[in-house]
Amino acid sequence: MFSQGQIVFALLFVIVFVIIMIIMYRKDLKMHKTYYKGSLWVLLTFLLFIALLFVIKIILKD
Repeated sequence: MFSQGQIVFALLFVIVFVIIMIIMYRKDLKMHKTYYKGSLWVLLTFLLFIALLFVIKIILKD
């Protein structure tokens, strides 16, 4: 389906992309701690809300 060159390119692209993302995240880590201080609570609340929807769906299904 894919040629050998396409597979090699895709693997190299993914590896380089992940490395660059890690470097950029570490570079901006101080800014993230300042501006996104309470974002963990928003994420947890969102996940709890989604879990609650699944529970309601299961309860009402019966």
